[in-house]
Amino acid sequence: MRCIVIKKPTEQINLIEFIKTVPYFDLVASCTSVFEAYEILQTQPIDLIFIDTDLSKISGLDFIKSLDDKPLFIFYSSNANLAIEGFNLNAIDFLLKPFSFDRFLKAANKALLHYTFREKKSGHEKEKESVENNGQSNEFVLVKTDYQTILVRLDNILYIEGLKDYIKIYTSQNAKPIITLNSLKRLQQNLPSEKFSRIHKSYIVGLDHIKAINKTQVVINDKYIPIGESYKNIFLNRMEELRI
Repeated sequence: MRCIVIKKPTEQINLIEFIKTVPYFDLVASCTSVFEAYEILQTQPIDLIFIDTDLSKISGLDFIKSLDDKPLFIFYSSNANLAIEGFNLNAIDFLLKPFSFDRFLKAANKALLHYTFREKKSGHEKEKESVENNGQSNEFVLVKTDYQTILVRLDNILYIEGLKDYIKIYTSQNAKPIITLNSLKRLQQNLPSEKFSRIHKSYIVGLDHIKAINKTQVVINDKYIPIGESYKNIFLNRMEELRI
């Protein structure tokens, strides 16, 4: 995400260093006036603005109000009373100074979620055309790991293994699985049923990646995955319907 910061000229804040540590942020500029920021917005694509509410000449709130085509934006301020007005403008978040990195990261992840939703919505027709022409999908799920949130293409998911308090997502793009605190039941609710099937209490499989099936297991990339008794009839009947 391409972002800019609009701050007071004399203020020293940790925000810029925070932004540089987040892998999905690309800091385009740190501006000390709304006029400088406006020029950048007119000449470059910007996805997210971090803006102080208390700026000279024009407030951060008024600057956002003045924009016709608004990027996503996050306010930061030492005045908590401005939070309501900020959220009324549809701010992603409102950071009260001084804020910690953990608090910043929560706001950053909110911005990423809104950004990916916006991109997915605006690119729907393009994605549809891509699917029709290439038989491929650009849909994805967001997976939170220990240190970052990862976008995982649904087409790349081979299978998912559920363990006690976490799951392992095996993909065609990574040798090692992606590990996240989640449950198979919760994740299954976010997966399209036409692409994935629960075949065992501990496994969800990507249907497009199945190489072979028998009555007790499926084969995906030389991995033999068991079919649970309680899932067998539904899964095998579904595969029978899909068989040519």
